[in-house]
Amino acid sequence: MPDTDTGVRRPSVLFVCVHNAGRSQMAAGFLTQLGNGAIEVRSAGSLPADQVNPAAVAAMAEVGVDIGDQRPKPLTTTAVEACDVVVTMGCGDACPIYPGKRYLDWDLADPAGKGVEAVRPIRDEIRARVQVLVDELLGERPAL
Repeated sequence: MPDTDTGVRRPSVLFVCVHNAGRSQMAAGFLTQLGNGAIEVRSAGSLPADQVNPAAVAAMAEVGVDIGDQRPKPLTTTAVEACDVVVTMGCGDACPIYPGKRYLDWDLADPAGKGVEAVRPIRDEIRARVQVLVDELLGERPAL
């Protein structure tokens, strides 16, 4: 999607996990914050839950990222087609593969059913991986 200020196309990232209630929501929250509007952010689940994991919401709030207003969304072909990078987190073969897309598979523990103490290390690992992704994607943008 073109940036309305510069006309430069923003890269788009789709985070996918099974329930779209923990890992993918945390990753999307961090990318929204760290990408500072320069990257289009999407998330989805192969079998979306009814709500975002409260422990994930609490763990993110501890680091100043509010994902409490997010809702799990179903994975669609349209979402995959619309993005440049698809980051999967335990959804296996449920994510469709399209030529020309960059796929990353992040092997991360599932925070489902865990308390905030157990979610913190997962959150911190996601933040580190998202920061690397932001650096890669924004480093690829042409100079303005």
